[in-house]
Amino acid sequence: MRAMGRRAKVIRLPGPPPPAGEPPGSGLVEVLRCRDQGEALVVRSLLDSEGIAAVLRGQLVQSVHPFSVGDQGEVTVLVPAADAEAARRILSR
Repeated sequence: MRAMGRRAKVIRLPGPPPPAGEPPGSGLVEVLRCRDQGEALVVRSLLDSEGIAAVLRGQLVQSVHPFSVGDQGEVTVLVPAADAEAARRILSR
């Protein structure tokens, strides 16, 4: 078996720059964890009706795995950091 030469160097690319006028660290913030995608869609609709954009993030692709058990189906609701307090107030009602 032939020995391999030097391994290639991995060059990490920088992430996208923050939008102009936005302070550092003002990305998306988690405001709620839902048991499943259905609950998360209702929460996103509620926030959207109040003018707060929300992004849903989950571990499973629902179209491939429509049923899940326990924390596998958990979906996280994320909002811009500037809207996090307002979103938490709306969700606490």
